[in-house]
This record gives sequence, structure tokens and C-alpha cells, in this order.
Amino acid sequence: MVAVWSLCTLLCLAAPTQLEAAQVLGLFQAGGRSQWGLAETFLRALERRGHHVTAVTTFPSSRVDGNWTEILIPHPITGDFNTFEMLVSDFVGTLKLFSDVAVIMCHSFLGDENVQNLYRSGKKFDVVVLEPFPAECLLAFAHRFGAPVVALSTFVGTDWIADMVGNPTPYSYVPNAFLQLTTRMNFLERVQNTLAGIIPSIVRQLYYLPKLDEIVRMYLNDTELPKLSEIEKQISLLLINYHFTHGCPRPLVPNMVEVGGLHIKTPKALPEDIQSFLDGAESGAVYFSMGTNVRSSDWPEEKRAAFLRVFSRLEQRVLWKWEADSLPGQPPNVKIGKWLPQSDILAHKNVRAFITHGGLLSTQEATARGVPLVAIPVFLDQKLNVALASRQGYAVRLDVHNITEASIEWALTEVLTVPRYRERAEHLSRIFNDRPTHPLDEAVYWTEYVIRHQGAPHLRSAALHLSWYQYLLLDVVAALLLVFLVVSFVIRAVIRRLFTVTPHPTGFGSREKFTKKD
Repeated sequence: MVAVWSLCTLLCLAAPTQLEAAQVLGLFQAGGRSQWGLAETFLRALERRGHHVTAVTTFPSSRVDGNWTEILIPHPITGDFNTFEMLVSDFVGTLKLFSDVAVIMCHSFLGDENVQNLYRSGKKFDVVVLEPFPAECLLAFAHRFGAPVVALSTFVGTDWIADMVGNPTPYSYVPNAFLQLTTRMNFLERVQNTLAGIIPSIVRQLYYLPKLDEIVRMYLNDTELPKLSEIEKQISLLLINYHFTHGCPRPLVPNMVEVGGLHIKTPKALPEDIQSFLDGAESGAVYFSMGTNVRSSDWPEEKRAAFLRVFSRLEQRVLWKWEADSLPGQPPNVKIGKWLPQSDILAHKNVRAFITHGGLLSTQEATARGVPLVAIPVFLDQKLNVALASRQGYAVRLDVHNITEASIEWALTEVLTVPRYRERAEHLSRIFNDRPTHPLDEAVYWTEYVIRHQGAPHLRSAALHLSWYQYLLLDVVAALLLVFLVVSFVIRAVIRRLFTVTPHPTGFGSREKFTKKD
């Protein structure tokens, strides 16, 4: 498979005229390291192609040299947003959280001295790469440089992100990213999905974006700067970290490209202690990680104890991403680590199950390696990811509010002993990896395509130039309804005219009623 990808990559990248080294500006005010990891992988690929990359980021890179220039900015979230309790949120709470975070990020980014200096520097860039949500303020900043914008969404995205390039999002079968629905919805679920799409979009246009516009004008002091709602429609390319293997095929316009799994690389050798631990797992191993936003050490004591009691009875070994120096009550078959090379671990032949929060990056890595899941979704798109994975048959879902010794043991027993979970995971892995080119190479190709063709306006959908009622054909429906009513009225009038007899003066021909005399 690697050989096929490499050959296709050479063919795809060698076909176009060689592009001269471009100036790339990357704007990523990522709140989580995993999001920046995805963005850095993409920007580093552009650097390897010979382009000069200026990266504005909250996380320092391991290497800053050659064609890579880095501008560090403070992390926008200074409080502790990584606690277990704060991340358990419903749909409305999630949207409120996003709104609050966006305002904080906007103030933090535009108010930074290094960012202000870059804005006034007069530098020229050939393309600007950024994340479109919840960092719309970055779009206003990018507009200053007059370069094509490539937006990289680190998750499946929302309908309003798709709207930025005029991509359709049919509510009848494309589930909202923050709901636990699948592509096959009943009537009430379609109602819920529709309302979850329309209401936030209206609130976004009437409240959320105008609020960010005020912050932008306060810091940039540019009277000629368009509104964010206008700037976002100028995005040249939208890269979505998603793949239809995850269970939601959908229509795509030419400049919205799925590049799910672009961060996944060929497995590397594991650290010696981890390699030895997994090699010695004769009955298999379970890998446990809740990602970067939910620390295992923040789990309530009773839930942590429940996991330990179940793990102590397993034949399998357990490798647990644990952020503290020690784990009280740690069984002999459990190994902990503050940081673990997750993708490489999942590629080990002895890993039988993955206990995960259901984040998209983790789900993609498990899919690529063919490992079934015990999923405990906490917030955001994790619930959708897990709902789709469960429906596809390679995951068992545990409710975060129902973590008990019994539920953990049942879920692990199900995934470890029922063959169909492993079989489905391996089947989907073959589909996920069967592509004409690696998603990272595809992302690079389309980015260079946009640079070569000065923003590639020929890819843009005409839907961007339609008002909402034109897009939904409501004006056509109204016109046809009016014609129908007018024609119906005329026909009714003609019929009444034809069948109505004018009374004669003599009485004959009148519409009098006669009754039969006895």
C-alpha cells in the first residue's frame, strides 16, 4: 500500500508545471496540541516542497530553521479548560462554549504585539492557511495580505463551514457534527437535525459574527475591511479532515476536499520499553487514551478505581496514557506514560482494543490500523464520531455518566471476545487506506493548485452568489404558487360563468326550485 501511495504521489505531483517556492502564511491559534499537530504536519509538507512557511502558532515546534519561520503567540485559554467536568456539555452548551472561546481567541490574537507587527509589516504572501472555526478573526487578518485563503478544518466541520465555499449540507441525511445522529434518521431526528443546523446559522449571522466584527474593527482600525460574513465567502479551498469511511458520504463541491488521515504516517519503531511491553502481551493488549483535552488523571476517583479493578482481572496488558507521575493502585499488567506515540502503538500486532474519547484524530488512527474501539465520548464531534462507529459495527459506546465496573467489563469483554468488531475494523481499514494518493499529498497538491491559478476562482460554486431564498428556490416556489393560484382563480371564474344561467324576464330559465305536488 505504501508503495502504491508513493507511486501515485510522484505521478500526481510531477504532472503539473513545477511551482516556484511560494510564501506561505499559516495562522493557527489552536487551543489543543492535537489540532496544531494536524496543521503542523500539513505546513511541514509544504515546507518540504520548497515553500517558505511563516507559522503563527501557540505551540513551539521542535525545529525552526531553513524555510520555517515561527511567530509564537500566547495560548488564548489561560484557565484550566482541561478538567473532566468542564468538558461534559450538551448541544447548546457546546455552542455557547465555542462562542465564548471565539471572543477570547479574537482578543488574544489581534491584541498580540507580534501579530500587530506582522499585520503592518507589508509582507507579501502567496497563500494563507488557517483554521476557519472558531477563529473567524483570522480571516480578517488574512484579508490584509490579499492572498488566496486555504482553510483547514481539523474536524468534519459544520454546515456554516461548508457554506463558506457554497457546499450543500442536506439535513435529511448529513448529521450535525455535535449531535449523536447517523445518516439514517427518522422523522423526529430529521427535525432535530434541521433545527440544529438552521438556528445556530441564524444566530451566527445576527449575533456571533457581528460581535467578532466589532473586535476586529477595534484592533485593526481598518474602515475599508469587509464584514467577516463577506470575507469568509472568498475562501479558495476548504480542506476537511474527514473521509467517507467514517460513515457519512456527502456531496462535495470541487474546492471542498476531504483529506481525513493526512497526519497518519508509516508506523515507526516504538520506544524500547513500550515495544517490550507490547511484544510480551501474549493474550493481547488494550490501549487507553482520552486524548489531549480530557486528562485521565482528572477522572473522578470512583471511575478511576472502576477501571483499575477491571484491568486487574484482564488477561490482556493495558497501556494507559496517564498524565501524573504515578497511578495509585496500579495493577502489574498496566503500564502508564504521560505521552505515548499513539498511532505507532495502534499499529502493533498485539493491540486488540482501543479505549478512547472518540476524537476524530484518534478514530482515524484506529481505523487506519484496524483496531476496534471502546468509546467514551465527552463533547463536541466525539458523540457523532462514536455514533457512526457504533453503527458501522467496530465500536462499543460507554456513556460518560455511566462509567461503572460492570459497564467497563461488559464493553471490554464484548470488543475483545466477539470477532465481528475486529473484522469490521479491519474491513474499514482496507477501505480507508485504499486511495489513489495519500491525503497529505492531496492537500499539498490542491494548495499548490490554488497558488498556481491565483486562487482558482473557477472552482467556486455559484451558490456563493445567491441569497438564501434563491438558493432554496423559495422565490421560484412562490412564483409557481402564485401562477397556480391565478390559474385556479381564472378557471373557477370561467366554470362559474359557463354554468350560471341568467334569469329570463318571463321567469323561464330562472334557477327556481320546484317541488312535486301531492
